[in-house]
Amino acid sequence: MGSRIYLSLVIMILTIYAIRVTPFLIFRKEIKNRWVRSFLYYVPYVTLAVMTFPAILSATNSVYSGCAALVIGILVALFGGDLFTVAISTCVAVFLVELFL
Repeated sequence: MGSRIYLSLVIMILTIYAIRVTPFLIFRKEIKNRWVRSFLYYVPYVTLAVMTFPAILSATNSVYSGCAALVIGILVALFGGDLFTVAISTCVAVFLVELFL
């Protein structure tokens, strides 16, 4: 049983190390391609959105309150709301939708 844990740890370490070192091995020079630079610039934002979007819809008791929070959050952010304002407005939206459902 103990050896399986150590084997799992070694596999995880090698996997994480390979993911972090591979870009340095492939891209030795500065990337000058405009399209690739633009793509790599947006990768963290897309990754965050992909992880956050399902959580927004499934974190509440109903999908309707999650959708309401998503719409309200997007609208408040588009009209210049800061992070605190967006968070408070989405919480209020979820509360009101859950209250009336």
